[in-house]
Amino acid sequence: MKNIILLYFTIICLFSFDSYAQKAKVSNADKKYDSYAYIDAIKTYERVVDKGYKSAEMFEKLGNSYYFNSQWDKAAKWYYELFAITSNVEPEYYYRYAHCLRSTGQNEKANEMLILYSQKSSNSNKGELYMKEVNYLDQIKANSGRYKIKDAGINTKYSDYGSSFYNDKLVFTSSRDTGSLGQRKHTWTDQYFTNLYETELSGDSLQTGKTEKFSRKVKSRFHEASAIFTKDGNTMYFTRNNYLDGKKGKDGNKVTLIKIYKAEYVNNDWTNITELPFNSNNYSAAHPALSPDEKTLYFVSDMPGTIGQSDIFKVKINFDRSFGLPENLGETINTEGKETFPFVTDENEIYFASDGHSGLGGLDIFVSKMNPDGTFGEVQNVGADVNSPKDDFAYLINTKSRIGFFSSNRDGGKGYDDIYTFLEIRPIKCQQEINGFITDLATGQILPGAIVTLYDSQHQKINSINSDDKGYYSFVVDCNKTYSVRAEKEDYTSKEKTIITSHVTGITRLDLALEKVLCKVAVGDDLGKCFAIKWIYFDLDKSNIRPEAALDLAKILDVMKEYPTMKIDIRSHSDSRASFKYNEALSERRAKSTRDWLIRNGVSPDRVTGKGYGETQLFNKCSDGVICTEEEHQQNRRSEFIITAL
Repeated sequence: MKNIILLYFTIICLFSFDSYAQKAKVSNADKKYDSYAYIDAIKTYERVVDKGYKSAEMFEKLGNSYYFNSQWDKAAKWYYELFAITSNVEPEYYYRYAHCLRSTGQNEKANEMLILYSQKSSNSNKGELYMKEVNYLDQIKANSGRYKIKDAGINTKYSDYGSSFYNDKLVFTSSRDTGSLGQRKHTWTDQYFTNLYETELSGDSLQTGKTEKFSRKVKSRFHEASAIFTKDGNTMYFTRNNYLDGKKGKDGNKVTLIKIYKAEYVNNDWTNITELPFNSNNYSAAHPALSPDEKTLYFVSDMPGTIGQSDIFKVKINFDRSFGLPENLGETINTEGKETFPFVTDENEIYFASDGHSGLGGLDIFVSKMNPDGTFGEVQNVGADVNSPKDDFAYLINTKSRIGFFSSNRDGGKGYDDIYTFLEIRPIKCQQEINGFITDLATGQILPGAIVTLYDSQHQKINSINSDDKGYYSFVVDCNKTYSVRAEKEDYTSKEKTIITSHVTGITRLDLALEKVLCKVAVGDDLGKCFAIKWIYFDLDKSNIRPEAALDLAKILDVMKEYPTMKIDIRSHSDSRASFKYNEALSERRAKSTRDWLIRNGVSPDRVTGKGYGETQLFNKCSDGVICTEEEHQQNRRSEFIITAL
């Protein structure tokens, strides 16, 4: 592979990496409930499963609890158990299981689940999700054919790369300086130290002209590279080896790393060269980029807190020209590999090079839409025209003319690295709006203030907002992409749905109805509602406990063992379709049978009372002589577990 002179490998290369790679740890999957106000249903379910009870509902809830907290391995365990006992599940579970499998390296099984998802999903674009998830090359193919590319006309047999606009000129980096007195080569690459050069840009096509050396005041004995300029042309930020005023800095291993410097244009030349305050002798910082309002500086570093080999950071530029504290752009942009050469447009997009995101090989160029809150949208490969199997980096574009430059060491070039110019003939402009309303599942009432979160296809958070006073939310996203939307609100169960947006500009409607959490209990509440226990199943006209009833009673039993002072009153009810006396006696036997089961399994008799009420407390109108449906009669055949003491 050709040496990109990105300062990666040695004392004069971009980074001498001391691996700071680290992974963000996710929080505990379960909410912590107050001992006497909430029942921790998740822990209860896990203990019940450990005792041999199985239920699709339990496995769904266990899987979801970990999935929603990004604990993929644990979620995969419970989704596996879910599919082991039934395939009669919503299509969404195939997708969630596939994502968990992929995150744990089980790609073949993940692909099988995605195929099933595409077959079972009612989405009109079914199958597209499978193709995009299984083969990232198809996404690259979709973004290809958008550029016309040619040699920039300024390349040599040496290394030429990394350009920026400066007035009507293009400033770039090159190792072509072979004639200066004392000019040295790097022993690894046989390349000379790099300096800054400039060339005139003419016409609407930004045609390059004669190449000249940039200011001698900036030049040092070592590398200068990656210069950027403020709009007024009076301030420059650039990369240089740790060398200032004739003094060379070194880290603890006596290695000279890389820093970012600032220079001012005074009396027709660059002077007042100073290093930026967040530099250090012990890590590298390089490749600066300015936000359009020039209030934020983006740069590359391997400073502590870096996720991979090199990450992109940002730092605030204060009104008094001082700097804030560097912030990592996070895992949407940064990977465990190398991210480098950021460039931010006035269209709120960040372009950068990476070998950690899926690409064609080496460094590829990627783009992400920047959200108003500072977060980033899904990262996209810009396509196979700009990207190649070799290293492609240092993307620069004029958003008005759609003409720009990038660097590459692809086959067919003149030197170690070459600068290419391009015309973007088909920008990525297609957008979709995902919107909808958050409501209460039971009542249909709107839910203002719900937290609505948007995730990309890799379940990385993109943005989070609150539903407005009408329960409405909205996100602007890309076309033909996979997203997940999750709604959360206090006292409600979170709900998440995955969709694929259309391939044309438009609106994707997605309403989410949340189910009220019934696990907040106090004296007088029905503990059975926490687990959606409407009745305990018995055979017709009998009072012996059936297996379905034992599963539900195991949940009640577990809670009572967790809260040893809790007391309950079991109340068994019937419908009105037999005689009053018969219903009263049958419900009494069933209440006693339920109580006896709990006592046999370890609950003290003084903590459980029970009574049958027959048809004396009908839930609805279905008394004797009233014509009702079977569903209405079922509402009256219910079991209650009323808390009498905590």
